[in-house]
Amino acid sequence: MTPEFLKLNPRHKIPVMTHGGLVLTESAAILNYMIEVFQAPVDFYVPVGAVERAKMFEWCFFTMSELDANALYTMRRHRSLKEIYGDAPKAVSAAEDYFHHQIDAMEDRIKSAGEFLMGNRISIVDILFMSCLDFARSYDIVLPEYLVAYQARLGVRPAYVESFSQNYLGLAVDKVC
Repeated sequence: MTPEFLKLNPRHKIPVMTHGGLVLTESAAILNYMIEVFQAPVDFYVPVGAVERAKMFEWCFFTMSELDANALYTMRRHRSLKEIYGDAPKAVSAAEDYFHHQIDAMEDRIKSAGEFLMGNRISIVDILFMSCLDFARSYDIVLPEYLVAYQARLGVRPAYVESFSQNYLGLAVDKVC
């Protein structure tokens, strides 16, 4: 809530990325910008062409709107932040049901995608999706076994472990994965 931060994002939310004169404030936008502007690691999936980009955007939008904004943020507001937004157990329960419904609807696509959601290389979609799975587990949402395996597989990657330790000080990766 500092004036400096509110100048970057008046909605007072993270993440925020600045690059030159550009300020971006949404996770999916930041990640998409990064793969367009910076050299991706060789084992990282970067879409080539409109069809591949559309498939990646579909996963991004699904993850950010259906899982994060719709289900998990409702839970966050009325569980973790209930002193601000109010205690709403029915809303939390409905949000968890919605999360399960969305995951169940995508089960076949997730299982058939490959090692990662875009095939055999990690992508920005996996970063976004993994973040939602981490939050889901932190809210004690029971994940299906195939997602537990996906989360465990991605959760041991050195880049994930390092990022997790920097962003969640004092919380061990195994408390979530």
